Amino acid sequence: MAVLRAFESARAKGAEVPEVVCFEKQDDWGGLWKYTWRTGTDQYGEQVHCSMYRYLWSNGPKEALEFADYSFEEHFGRPIPSYPPRAVLHDYIMGRVEKSGVRPYVRFETPVRWVEYNDATEKFTVRVKDLKADRDYSEEFDYVIVSSGHFSTPNVPSFEGLESFPGRVMHAHDFRSADEFAGKDVLMIGSSYSAEDIGTQCIKYGAKSVTFSYRSNPMDYHWPDTFSEKPILTRVEGTIAHFADGTSKPVDAIVMCTGYLHHLPFLPDDLRLKTKNCLYPGDLWKGVVWEGNSKLFYVGMQDQYFTFNMFDAQAWYVRDIILGRLPIAPAEERAADIKSWMDREAASTGPAYDIDFQADYVRELIAATDYPFLDVDAVAALFKQWKHDKHDDIMGYRDNAYRSVLTGTMSPLHHTKWMEALDDSLEAFLAQPETA
Repeated sequence: MAVLRAFESARAKGAEVPEVVCFEKQDDWGGLWKYTWRTGTDQYGEQVHCSMYRYLWSNGPKEALEFADYSFEEHFGRPIPSYPPRAVLHDYIMGRVEKSGVRPYVRFETPVRWVEYNDATEKFTVRVKDLKADRDYSEEFDYVIVSSGHFSTPNVPSFEGLESFPGRVMHAHDFRSADEFAGKDVLMIGSSYSAEDIGTQCIKYGAKSVTFSYRSNPMDYHWPDTFSEKPILTRVEGTIAHFADGTSKPVDAIVMCTGYLHHLPFLPDDLRLKTKNCLYPGDLWKGVVWEGNSKLFYVGMQDQYFTFNMFDAQAWYVRDIILGRLPIAPAEERAADIKSWMDREAASTGPAYDIDFQADYVRELIAATDYPFLDVDAVAALFKQWKHDKHDDIMGYRDNAYRSVLTGTMSPLHHTKWMEALDDSLEAFLAQPETA
């Protein structure tokens, strides 16, 4: 969606833009923000892309992810609280892309099956499947941009005894509703964003307790008594979970919050990005240009602090390479640049360092294009404040408010505390608070 918007922005300013075709597996756009109750496979037998759950609220302030050319205030007609639920964020994303008029370029329900590059013709052959028509076909393209994300194919480890565990076992990718775990003792394998957020959701909707099992380090939060943290799970015997420190605990359900894989089965080895989740994947110059073929691009493959606005920065940069506005550096220079960024990431001292690292990356991309002004330093400061707020109150940090980087407007407090806001619909969130 960011790439489509980037090309449409250039066209609106009078640029001659090439034909752009977007192949989308789902029946509508929105990526991970397109919620579905489905898990496993969809009606066509395709792997369900959605990792979104029903009661999800933004776990970062909306002020840190605003599109530079489309504020929340513009979309909703007034300031709204800083931590919107899923339906509200989805509405914002859709509003911006619908306004840009790029829907005709998208072929929905058309997953890509295979991509090949012909050295002689210098073109890509892209084979796709029209799911509704049940028909395979191929087309040729001068450039290919991979923007399918990397939070939809779960990384699922195995633990001794899971085969005979009588309770529910799932990956966070298939988690949909916290109501399912009301009254239960839930074990979360993992110690990052999915674990903390799904764990707090479960307690909010009535879980008896949540235990986090960490591989490296516990989370640095002040957890209420209904939470506990244990070293990595070693085995399960019946309903008893055993941990690396020799302790054990009975549990009713196990949720694997163990991350995702960069899974790109439609690409051959010489075109396929192979990386762990990190801030600067190797083999990508400027984080977007494939080292082995500078006509292939990747957008959104990084781990993220910056999100929507970083995707925009990348999309504008890729667009300008394709339009001939930005040169591709010689191979040696590209390799040195990649190494420099990777060495910087390897020297990380923690979240504040990582936020500054990604801020520098986004700033560099934006400076090279006509992307609207974005105060990257202000966004980075917001992320650091957010980390402090979470540390101070992991169950209540969503009750804070922040100032928009774009408009300067201070967001209002939500009319209901997050722990008490059980109706997460757009209508309930946007309802004006009652006055005496």
